[in-house]
Amino acid sequence: MDSLRERNIAVRPVITQFGWQIEKQFFTTEGGLSAVTEWVGLLGGLEQSLAIPSLSWMVGLRTRNGAEFGIGPNITPAGAALAIAAGVTLRAGVVNIPVNVAVVPSGAGVRMSVLTGFNLRGRR
Repeated sequence: MDSLRERNIAVRPVITQFGWQIEKQFFTTEGGLSAVTEWVGLLGGLEQSLAIPSLSWMVGLRTRNGAEFGIGPNITPAGAALAIAAGVTLRAGVVNIPVNVAVVPSGAGVRMSVLTGFNLRGRR
């Protein structure tokens, strides 16, 4: 993250991230394959008294069993890059628990994230 170093901001190699995802399914097949688009906004480094923003716009596919893959642009103070993510959403009643791994190769280096959280859905 040269742009952070240029601003004399020291960041340890591992940071926590807190954020929000907004998702929209725009196509679903009878077999359960869904095309989705999503915005993922993250704020990282809070445990280091930093606020490093990250915004990604992902487009991808999700299977009926919850496996997913997406790709899209990512913007941070280190610059713009392409984010690639894959994971699975585990289901427990009305609770969804996504677990994803994202890789963002860029001129500033390769950033890797493990992201998880939860959301609620209505009963069907």
